[in-house]
Amino acid sequence: MSYPKLVKSAETSEKSFEKPPVEVPTDTAQPPLQGLDRSLHSAMASFTGGLSPAALAGAFFDWYTHLLFSPGKQLELIRQATKSEIENFTFATGGAEGTEKDQKLSLADGDARFRAIEWNSAPFSFFVKNFFSIERWWDAATTNVRGVSKQHEAMVRFIARQLLDTMAPSNFVATNPRVLKRTIETGGLNLRRGFSNFIEDISQFWTGARSVEFERFKVGESVAITPGKVVHRTKLAEIIQYAPATAQVRPEPIVIVPAWIMKYYILDLSPQNSLVKYLTEQGFTVFMISWKNPDKADREIGFDDYRTEGVLAAIEIATKITGSRKVHAAGYCLGGTLLAITAAAMARDGDNRLASLSFLAAQIDFTDAGELTLFINESQIAYLEDMMWERGYLESSQMAGAFRFLRSNDLIWSRVVHDYLMGERSAPMDIMAWNADTTRMPYRMHSEYLRTLFLNNDLAEGRFVVEGSPIAIHDIRIPIFAVSTEKDHVAPWRSVFKFHLFSNVDLTFALTSGGHNAGILAAPAAKGHQYRIARHRLKDRYTDPDTWLKQNQIHEGSWWTAWTEWLAARSGTPVDPPLLGGKGTKLSELGDAPGIYVLMN
Repeated sequence: MSYPKLVKSAETSEKSFEKPPVEVPTDTAQPPLQGLDRSLHSAMASFTGGLSPAALAGAFFDWYTHLLFSPGKQLELIRQATKSEIENFTFATGGAEGTEKDQKLSLADGDARFRAIEWNSAPFSFFVKNFFSIERWWDAATTNVRGVSKQHEAMVRFIARQLLDTMAPSNFVATNPRVLKRTIETGGLNLRRGFSNFIEDISQFWTGARSVEFERFKVGESVAITPGKVVHRTKLAEIIQYAPATAQVRPEPIVIVPAWIMKYYILDLSPQNSLVKYLTEQGFTVFMISWKNPDKADREIGFDDYRTEGVLAAIEIATKITGSRKVHAAGYCLGGTLLAITAAAMARDGDNRLASLSFLAAQIDFTDAGELTLFINESQIAYLEDMMWERGYLESSQMAGAFRFLRSNDLIWSRVVHDYLMGERSAPMDIMAWNADTTRMPYRMHSEYLRTLFLNNDLAEGRFVVEGSPIAIHDIRIPIFAVSTEKDHVAPWRSVFKFHLFSNVDLTFALTSGGHNAGILAAPAAKGHQYRIARHRLKDRYTDPDTWLKQNQIHEGSWWTAWTEWLAARSGTPVDPPLLGGKGTKLSELGDAPGIYVLMN
């Protein structure tokens, strides 16, 4: 079977678009000896964390040469350094008054590393103040240097921050008061346990073994246990239909499209925080796509295959089983982007099987897509392609490592302190077990995804081509519900907010507390959740995100309740539930949920 092409020919593209079509390198297109370059880059990647040395060198050269020829900026940095040294000396000596109050300043300033009260005591308060002074100096040094490109400035600033974070006083026994106290109290037993934890983690990393602390979170046993049937299977996806939890259900089913950079059961974790279970309890028939974990044989699977073999297949089977002409479709993260592409293509082609669209932390414009965009340029993407070339996919560990790098304080250094210096282990959680259950990315798909969406921003700018013709989000004419999270580092909420700019429909936007995953998993029974929500009608004028934030009050509780109310208002009168798995047909012969694709390592 030949895969559908994602892009048009070069000849057609030159006539219709400003930018050339995406070209993914193939075996036949490879010049002589280029394989040597690819092998070298692939070997280097294990030492550079997947970052292109050429891209980093270019960014630092741009910054350094402009700074070198900016004497005014240099003098300003000298002035700031001198001022900071005087302030730090005054602070260390207690100031002119010699009061203890000066040393008990609110040093944390929102930084979780230094919130403990022990950091307010000398000499640790001085360590923190000096560290913050250095951070401020490097922030000033790497920003506002005239002539440096915006991306290069952001890259240099980001790398400088990562390097500084490694030297934070919280990361060392002698300069961390809590670790020092624990070491004295236990006679160093915490460091012994920490070293044991370190050896265990290193061993699991190299062997790929599953952490023993996550053993009780087994797919199909303690997570992903909402009853259901696999009702359809393609080369890329299994379609799961979940059992009804109410006597009657809404006639329009919900089809959920998760991202394939994660396993689907993020939306069906433990029963108490399963979005799937909650939806069935609210009287909806739910269909879920479970993506296959690709291997070397899948290297030529393209981005559009996920649309045809996943989203369209799920919509087709959902309408067939339920007998409904329309479905509510919801997409999470990259699955939401794919759903938007599918919906735009369906709108262009006159396919009206969608009743509504819901986007959970999903983007359609990638110009402000967070710190991920810092390293999206031709040099970096070519380097990633070389990393994937020999295997035919991007390793799951490389993907997970990239996300940890973006949130190093939360995901790396806080763990170093907690697990290795304090000698403790966090209580295992279902979401942590899911996060460790990583997936791979096919070579062709990942390259197309990075080039068309991140590098060229083709979807937002009207150049994204599906089956030979460009699509536009503006063509969609059905209600949209979009939710984002306040602390999202993958899909920043102001980026998700751009649905207001590209859609031409009645749009409801919700902003919830939390991050990319925890904010979406906001079960009503859990405490501490908050959200803002507002409806934008077609006749309403545009409101910028900062004004929107000021205008809309905070609601206590889960956004799930607001979403299901929104779905119910756009659904028909409840009817008897459809047969689970097309009972009595071949659809019921594929097995129970969670299926086999989710179990692939």
